[in-house]
Amino acid sequence: MSDHEQRLTSKVFINKVLSGTALGIIVGLIPNAVLCAILKLLGDNSIALFISHAVVIFQVATPLLIGALIALQFGFKPMNMAVVAGAAYVGSGVTQFSPTLTNSATHTVGGYLSTGTGDLINTMITASLAVLMVLWIGNKFGSVGIVLSPIVIGGGAGTIGLILLPYVSYITTSLGKLINSFTTLQPILMSLLIACSFAILIISPISTVAIGMAIQLNGVSAGAAAMGVAVTSIVLVIHSWKVNKSGVTIAIALGAMKMMMPNLFRHPIILLPILMTTIFSAIPVALFSVSGVPTSAGFGLVGFVGPLASIDAGLSPLLALIIWIIIPVVVGLMIQFLFAKAMKLYKKEDVFRYLG
Repeated sequence: MSDHEQRLTSKVFINKVLSGTALGIIVGLIPNAVLCAILKLLGDNSIALFISHAVVIFQVATPLLIGALIALQFGFKPMNMAVVAGAAYVGSGVTQFSPTLTNSATHTVGGYLSTGTGDLINTMITASLAVLMVLWIGNKFGSVGIVLSPIVIGGGAGTIGLILLPYVSYITTSLGKLINSFTTLQPILMSLLIACSFAILIISPISTVAIGMAIQLNGVSAGAAAMGVAVTSIVLVIHSWKVNKSGVTIAIALGAMKMMMPNLFRHPIILLPILMTTIFSAIPVALFSVSGVPTSAGFGLVGFVGPLASIDAGLSPLLALIIWIIIPVVVGLMIQFLFAKAMKLYKKEDVFRYLG
C-alpha cells in the first residue's frame, strides 16, 4: 500500500463513501425529480413522454453514478473506477432477473428488469467492499489486471452485494414499516413523527423516495413525509446562506440535501433547528389534511412535487403556498435566530459549512 492508503482511517473512509454517495444521488435523481412535475403538465405530448423516459432511465443509473463518484473520492484510476461503479450497480439490485418476463423478439422466458434506484445502503456497502478490494489488491495482478480486476473485484464484490441485498433490504423495509406505523397514532402526533423521521432520513444515506415508495405512504402520511423533506431543504438553505458558495446553497434548494451527510455525522447538532422547524411546520399538515401519494412522499419541494400533490388532493394553491413555503421559512428564520444568535448553541459557519 502507498503512504496515502496507510493514512486512510475508518473515519476518512466513511466520509469519502458518504460524500460520493451524496453527490451520486443528487446527479441521479435531480433530472427526473425536477422535470417530472413540469412534463406532466404537457400530458400525452410525445416529446414530453420521450424526455420523461430518458430521465427515468438516467435515474436507474444512480447506483452506477454513486459507485463511480465513491471511487473518485479515493483517487482511483479509470479502470478501478469503472470496476467499483459496476459492482455498486450490481449490488444495488436496481436490475434483477425476472423468470416471468418473456422476450417478445426471441420468445425466450426470463429477462432482466430495471426499476427505481435500488437499495442505496446496499449500494454503499458493495461499493465500499469493492474499494477495499482495490486497495488491498493494488498492483498484485500486474499486466493481467485489466482482465482479472473486473472479474475478481467487479464480479466478486457485485456477487457478494447480491447475496447481502435481501438482508439489507429487509432492514430498510423494516425501518419503513416502523415509520408507517406512526399512522396508527393521533393525526397531529403522527404527522410530527413522520415529518421528523423524513427530515432526518433526507440527510442520511437512506433514500426517502425509496422508503416512501416501499411502504406506500399515502394521504396525510405522504404529506407529512414530504413536509419533513421540504423543511429540511428550507432550514439548510437558511443556514447555508452566506456560509457556503452560492452553488452549494442553490444545489440544496434544488434538492441536494444529502450533500450535508458529512455535516450530519460530524455535527449532529444540525438536527436541532431542522427538527424544531419540522415540528411547527408539520402541525398544519394534520390540521388541513395536506395529502400526497407514495411518489411525492420523498421529494418535498424538489420539482414542487409535494405541493403539487397536495393541490391535486384538494388543497387550495394559496393555502399550499402558506403551508409549504411561508410557515417553514418564517419558523426556520426564528429558530436560527433563537439557537444560533440568542442562545449561541452552535456557529452556523462551522456546523453548516459544506464538507464535501
